[in-house]
Amino acid sequence: MKLGYIDYLNCYPFYFRMFEKQAVNGITIYPGYPCMLNKMMAVRQLDMSPISSATCAEISDDVMVLPQFCLSSVGYVGSVILVSKIPIEDLNQKKVGITSASHTSEVLLKVLLKHFYNLEPLYIPTQPRPVLIDMDAALVIGNDAMALSSEPIPYIYDLGDLWLRKTGFPVVFAVFVVRESVVEKYSSQIKSVISSYHNSLCCLEEEKEYVVSKARAKYPDIIYDINSYFDLLQFKFDDKLKNALMFYYTVAGEMGLLKKVTKLNYLDR
Repeated sequence: MKLGYIDYLNCYPFYFRMFEKQAVNGITIYPGYPCMLNKMMAVRQLDMSPISSATCAEISDDVMVLPQFCLSSVGYVGSVILVSKIPIEDLNQKKVGITSASHTSEVLLKVLLKHFYNLEPLYIPTQPRPVLIDMDAALVIGNDAMALSSEPIPYIYDLGDLWLRKTGFPVVFAVFVVRESVVEKYSSQIKSVISSYHNSLCCLEEEKEYVVSKARAKYPDIIYDINSYFDLLQFKFDDKLKNALMFYYTVAGEMGLLKKVTKLNYLDR
């Protein structure tokens, strides 16, 4: 079975056990940016993977969502940010770079700027770690948002914090999915991966210092306090977060930024 891995610090706690303690038999892990895994799931090159919540909406007819897990934040998270030369209120008709790395954050930013700030920036595609030379602002996510910047940044806006203050809802950045057509074929492997995820999250609770040390070694460029960062993230997909995700889908669907989704198909096991 082909299993994706978002190659960011925020996804590491789910894969700690696979990477450091006990591999899961019968799977091959494919690491990459969210956008890469999104595409691979969409064209059926992966069987199971965490993917951007926005992409899940687009391929919801083809996948089943694991009801236990997600990558989320309630308010400030520090790894999904808008960096800007000018205040966010002044970005109308200004050049705003959109990283190619993530789908959820792109839609999140567009909803925030249009729906809550009434702004129409000029969006331009950028690399995951952009430089604000030819732009007024840029979206930066994941490890790239937590690395040392090569230039002074006058304004930094945390999108998780903005979303919570504007809507009252948390953000579910990614969900874990399996292609519906392979659920029976890879039943044993899927069960083993789910068990490994559970055990990994237990490791984060029971031996956090060790997990953090391994994460720091894997991602040495990150300047954030990894211990505190893991405390900011929500890994368990509770009802509050499921409702928050449906609110995100509703707003983005009404704005034409995503396919309209009224429910997700959850894996019941």
